[in-house]
Amino acid sequence: MKEFKQWMTAAVAMIAISASAVAGGKDWMTNVDDALAKAKTDKKPVMVEFTGSDWCPPCIMMDKKVFSKKSFVSKASEKFILVKIDIPRADKELSKKNQKVLKKYKVQGVPTVVLFDEEGKEFNRFTASQYPDVSKFLAHLDQALEKKDMD
Repeated sequence: MKEFKQWMTAAVAMIAISASAVAGGKDWMTNVDDALAKAKTDKKPVMVEFTGSDWCPPCIMMDKKVFSKKSFVSKASEKFILVKIDIPRADKELSKKNQKVLKKYKVQGVPTVVLFDEEGKEFNRFTASQYPDVSKFLAHLDQALEKKDMD
C-alpha cells in the first residue's frame, strides 16, 4: 500500500508538471527549432527560457512572479515568440531530451534566457532571475531589442 501511495504521488506530480508546462497553451512553444522557423515567417525574435521547473528555486520563483503571469505573456508575445525548455527531475525523458538542447545552445545553468533574432542569430543572453518582476523583465526585453536594432 505504501508503494502504491508513493507511485500515485509521483504520477500526480508528473501530471501537475505536465499541466503547468502546457499552461499558457499557444503562448509558449517547447521546441527551439520550430520557434526559429516560425520567427522567419512571423518576422519576430524568439525568447527561450531554460528552466528546471521542479527543482530550481530561482526558476520556480521566476515562473511564479513573471513567466506564468498573463500580463507578461501577453506583452512579451506581442514582440517575441516564447519558448520554454524545461529540464524537470520528475520527467526523466523530457529532461534527457532537453539536456541536448541546453548543450546545443551552451546553457551552463538555469534560469537562463536566450534571445534570437528573426534569422536565428543570438543577440542577448542573461540570467532570468536578475529581473524578478514583470515590469523589470519586460523593460530588459525592450532594452535588448533596442540595442539589437542599433547594431
